[in-house]
Amino acid sequence: MKTITTCVHDIIRHQPFLDDAIARDIINFSGLAEDLRPEVEKEMRKTVKVGSIIMALRRYAPKRTKINKNSLRELGDIIVRSGITEYTFLNSKTIIANKSRLLDAVKDQTGVYLNYSSNYQESNILVSSSLTDLVEDYFRNEVRVTIKEELSSITIALPKNSSQSVGLYFYIFKLLAYEGIPVFEIVSTSNYFALFLEREYVNKAFLLLNEIKSS
Repeated sequence: MKTITTCVHDIIRHQPFLDDAIARDIINFSGLAEDLRPEVEKEMRKTVKVGSIIMALRRYAPKRTKINKNSLRELGDIIVRSGITEYTFLNSKTIIANKSRLLDAVKDQTGVYLNYSSNYQESNILVSSSLTDLVEDYFRNEVRVTIKEELSSITIALPKNSSQSVGLYFYIFKLLAYEGIPVFEIVSTSNYFALFLEREYVNKAFLLLNEIKSS
């Protein structure tokens, strides 16, 4: 049987920004309890006193993740690229062959961007806008799900052993979210990760990432 305490704790666990604020002891429980009350009452299907929610909040013990600021300072060069188009296609029996044709067609071109990824259902292609005619040609018989033009990318070199740095991505994406910067797509490798953004957000995101490096 769900109690008020378990209900409140479940709500907080699914709101990492809120969880982080409680862990840092910078939040007013009375105000938070009033804010959570409608959602708690909906879950519990009954009237709930604010005092009961406050008690549940006091019992909550978030596990605070310590961000290694040295890892942030060791982020490498930031490279901005504009004029990128994203395609998403449904997977098919021919899509791998068409991908190979595209890669073969651009293998000798310099200064262009191409990234291909897929899951069990869809395949995603990010290309320089100069390559869109090739994509349209080689994938003309595939089922296109979406196309997004005029994207820009911000590529960042990751510090050594970044896979061992707890919370590195969380910290970056938390700040992007606080600043109202939506991330359209993400691509990462062992040593780099790239954010793909709509053009209007690129300058703001670039400045923010530079601030993170110098924090």
